[in-house]
Amino acid sequence: MQDASAASFDVEWCRRQFPGLGRRVGQEPAVFFDGPAGSQVPERVIDAVARYLAHTNANHDGVFPTSRESDALLAEAHRGLADFVGAEDPREVIFGANMTSLTFALSRALARTWERGDELLVTRLAHDANVTPWMLAARDAGVNVRHVGIRPEDCTLDLADLKSKLTERTRLVAVACASNAVGTINPVPEIVEAARDAGAMVFLDAVHYAPHRLLEVEAWGADFLVCSAYKFFGPHVGVLWGRSELLETLPAYKVRPAPDESPGRWMTGTQNHEGIAGTLAAVDYLAELGRRVDPRAWSRRLALCAAFRAIAAYERELVEELLGGLAELRRVRVWGITDPGRLDERVPTVSVTHSQLTPRELARHLADHGIFVWHGNFYALPLTDALGLEPDGLVRIGLLHYNTREEIQRLLAALGEVE
Repeated sequence: MQDASAASFDVEWCRRQFPGLGRRVGQEPAVFFDGPAGSQVPERVIDAVARYLAHTNANHDGVFPTSRESDALLAEAHRGLADFVGAEDPREVIFGANMTSLTFALSRALARTWERGDELLVTRLAHDANVTPWMLAARDAGVNVRHVGIRPEDCTLDLADLKSKLTERTRLVAVACASNAVGTINPVPEIVEAARDAGAMVFLDAVHYAPHRLLEVEAWGADFLVCSAYKFFGPHVGVLWGRSELLETLPAYKVRPAPDESPGRWMTGTQNHEGIAGTLAAVDYLAELGRRVDPRAWSRRLALCAAFRAIAAYERELVEELLGGLAELRRVRVWGITDPGRLDERVPTVSVTHSQLTPRELARHLADHGIFVWHGNFYALPLTDALGLEPDGLVRIGLLHYNTREEIQRLLAALGEVE
């Protein structure tokens, strides 16, 4: 039965917002299944970046009009991203170059609070940006890192293994909300509760989750969360959320004139103001989508809730169609959850291998048909190592809410040519 949210979802309106989707390869429209490495952006994001540079380009805290206007826009961006992640306090939102840089900075600060004998937990279902920063910080602080395993048959996190490795010495659990390689959604509330019971902090990598599902940092009870605007239809900007009491007390690395309160103590140097303006525009695009689905959604947060209900329902139908078609191809293997009854446990990112072609060869075949996919390990090296898929990796088909059933049928037809 079709979900009511999916039934009211206007994919053609969404597609009209994204000028990049008009690209053609030969006589055919390009098919953008490359979103997990960076989505297309709506026209309003492009306009926001250009408008900032044309009319409001100034540094922080001046007394003249462009600086005051720039500061007002940046303050609104903090409020907008607080709405996006589900936080009340906009001062808990930190902007940075990217998720990886923000994670390295935070790991260095947290490492100063650890003692020898302490432990960290990372997982084999993670992007390496949520593994290596913690391993390097642990090395410098002389603490131990323990790795949580996976269940290879469906590429899900081994929760029993995670819980067995939590002890009174565990200081941090670093986990992804969703796998950027195989789409598995981790049970974040359960993980946070288990970590809390052990007295550990929780760091959430929501980079791959953010384009597909609503972020709810306060409801989840985590301590930190990171995401990347260029994965949820914005520019190349990283976003960190952290609990105010932690952001205010952790030993931040900053230059001497920088303020000693959040967010200034964490946003080192002059920020990418035009990128932050574009990030706010991406959030407001999603909010408008939500209001089109539910005109009663009067606040930005309520509109975002409506948007992600509709996105999740529509994407569920897309991934169901994709997995059904892939199941008919005898030379293609899907890695991860394929059970139609468990599709709520995954986002519509599907990775495959082919029995005759390498991932690179298969990606090239699809590119020749105007279908854009990624091949390799996507920095999910802990997972591809665990699955024995190095050095070639996988082919990743990344669906987003601007994709269509017709595009899925083009993909399946192109894969059918190499059966």
